[in-house]
Order: sequence, then structure tokens, then C-alpha cells
Amino acid sequence: MSDLPKRDTRVTWHPYTQHGVEASPLPVVGARGAWLELADGRKLLDAISSWWATLHGHSEPTLVEAMHEQAARLDHVLFAGATHEPAVQLAEGLLEVVPKGLSRVFYSDDGSTAVEAGMKMVLQSWVHRREPERRVFVALEGAYHGDTFGAMAAGDPDPFFTAFAPLMFEVRRVPADAGALADALDELGGRAAGFLLEPLLQGAAGMKVMSEDFVRDARALCTDHGVPMIADEVMTGFGRTGALFACGRAGITPDVLCLAKGLSGGMLPLAATVATEELFECFLHHERSRFFPHGHTFTANPVACAVGVASLELTLQRDVPARLEMIGARIYDELRPLEADPRVRDVRHLGGMAALDLVVPDGDAGYLSSRAPEIRRAAVEKGVLLRPLGDVLYALPPACTSDDEAGRIGQTMCALVDELC
Repeated sequence: MSDLPKRDTRVTWHPYTQHGVEASPLPVVGARGAWLELADGRKLLDAISSWWATLHGHSEPTLVEAMHEQAARLDHVLFAGATHEPAVQLAEGLLEVVPKGLSRVFYSDDGSTAVEAGMKMVLQSWVHRREPERRVFVALEGAYHGDTFGAMAAGDPDPFFTAFAPLMFEVRRVPADAGALADALDELGGRAAGFLLEPLLQGAAGMKVMSEDFVRDARALCTDHGVPMIADEVMTGFGRTGALFACGRAGITPDVLCLAKGLSGGMLPLAATVATEELFECFLHHERSRFFPHGHTFTANPVACAVGVASLELTLQRDVPARLEMIGARIYDELRPLEADPRVRDVRHLGGMAALDLVVPDGDAGYLSSRAPEIRRAAVEKGVLLRPLGDVLYALPPACTSDDEAGRIGQTMCALVDELC
């Protein structure tokens, strides 16, 4: 295993990685709970839930058992014209806990495809309603919704997607402000297709927190203008904001809810786009051509769905939202002394997330800040896996993180500021 990084550099291409300048990848050989094990025996505290996905902890025994049992019984079957118990059971369980008014679960593979499916549902529903001119989505400034083309179009192109701009459809971007959203919807009028947002917490934008009032106002504005609201809870779902769903914390029901990451506890690729009955019925017709032409080979994979069922049960039994709230608060307690530190600004906490913005020289701000690789390397040396969003240093650990481990994460973040800023 000692030569794993060298072998890797010869044959793989990693996501969101500049291979021309970045260090060799970490050779991870095992994981349990909140910890990753490296080939040389070192252990790293996974303070970011491996890209916000690992919900209960790595190698959670209940999920491992569910995976093994289902794989031995039914590993895979197409979901077009077939069904199976894990998919139906998971859909039934989701519909019991998502905001009231959502009634149909469409499965896919990851967060990007969950969003892509939701946007396609909305656009095609307008075609079925004979309003094909409604094809402009409204989204938030700084938004990130995934890397497929529809999701890219909804996201803010800078700095990730500028190369693809000529191929993207029109999107109107607004700040998280009810007045700005109202103005955009008024101006678009009959061209508005829908409004897409990450409720309460914009992840890749830099862990930006918005008010519950804005989410409620946005829901009311969408209703008043007769356009669907799509809530991207790929990151915020399953307790990350201290409530089971951010929409629930704000007290609203979207027309479309996009889920992934924690849906399977982070163990297997699985996503769901949950829609209202009204939207589903737009596709019911005696003409076969009015069906929803979207799907994936591994849609509703039985093993992933079985793990999803077990993960949802654990989430409810262990009150994961409350547990994540305590973890985030513990990390935030360690960060509080930095609130008056001139090297940082906007120390914040929401649910299981704690973050701060680094004060960096002009020209070095944003996702491509040179501070990020330095901090990653220094954090690993301290035994903690952190991956700053440019000049934003944050933590979002799994629900199994102990009080001492959460304290260590916060202390490490403070030490990084002291040593590198």
C-alpha cells in the first residue's frame, strides 16, 4: 500500500483537483466512525463527512448489515417496468418525514441528477400545460447545484463553469433577498419556470447562512407567481441544519425536494427527487409520449435503497438532527474567541456546520484562494481532514463525532488560523 499514491498518479483523474500543483492524494485504506486510516497507519478525523455525505459514521454496522443482506437477496434490477421492496419501503418512509404535500419519489444516482431531474420535471410540465415559454429559472447568487448541464446552468458559473457558459440556458440570479426575488419574478412574468435554492445553507458557495424568513418569503412569492419552488437539500437534508430537512425548519413545503448524500448515510450512490402529486399528474395521459423521459441504469438500486431504509431508521431512532446540532455547537464554542480576531470574519454555526471566513489579501479571495491547499496540508499534519472552500474554513462532521472529537476539530481550526494567517 505504500506505493498507492504513485500508482494513482499514473492512472487516475481526480475531481476538483489541479494535478499540476496539488500534492499526492491521501492513501486511505480503512474507515470507521469519524476516522479515516491511512496506509502508513496514521488516522485522520473526518471533519467534513467525506464531502458532506457520511451521516452516521464510516462503516456503520447497521448499514453494512443491510447492504450485505440485500446484495445476497437481490443485487440489481431495472426500475423501468419493475419494482422491489427496498425502493417502495424507502419511498414510503421518506413520504412520512418530508414536508407535507410531497407525494412522489423519483430515484436517481447523485445530487446533480436529483436536481437535473427536478428541473426537467418542471420544464416539461410547463410544456404539457401549453406554456413552453416558461423556461427561465431563478437561482441564488453563488449557487452550486451540481455538475450536469442543467445543474451547472442553475449554479453560478464563476469559478467552476465559465468554460461551459455558451451551452447553458438562461438563468436569472438574485441575492437571498425577498425584494430581489419578487422583482425578478415580476420582470420575468410568463417566462419564469421556477425558483431553485439550497434552503438555509448554501454549501459550495462558502457555507453561507440565510434566514428562515427569506425561505418562507420565497415560498410565498413562488405561490403568488404560480411557479414551482425546487429545494436542493442534497447537502442540508437528514439533519445537517439541526432539523431533519431545512424546509421543515423553515416551515415550508417546496414543489420539488432534491435529496442525495445522507439519503444512504453516505455509503452508496443514491438520490431522490420528491415531487407533489400535482406535478406527477402533469405527466399522466393516454398518449405515451407525455411520459417523463429520464432515468439511469442504477435507478432505485435495491442495495442502495435497502441501505437508505436502514439509514433513515437510524436517523429517526438516534435523533441525528439534534446530535448534529450539538456537534456543531461544540465546534462553534471553540471558534468563539476568533469572533474578535482581525484575521477572520463572520464566525458562524448552523446545525452540524461551523465556519469562518479568512481575511486574505486582495486578489486571493474566493474558492481558488492559495490558502486552501496550505490549510489542507497543515490540517492533515494535525490529524484532521479539512477541505476549505477557498478562503472559507468549515467543519461538517458525521453524527457519531464525540464531544472530545468535536472539540479537537474546533481547536485545530483555531490553530490553523494562528499558524497560517
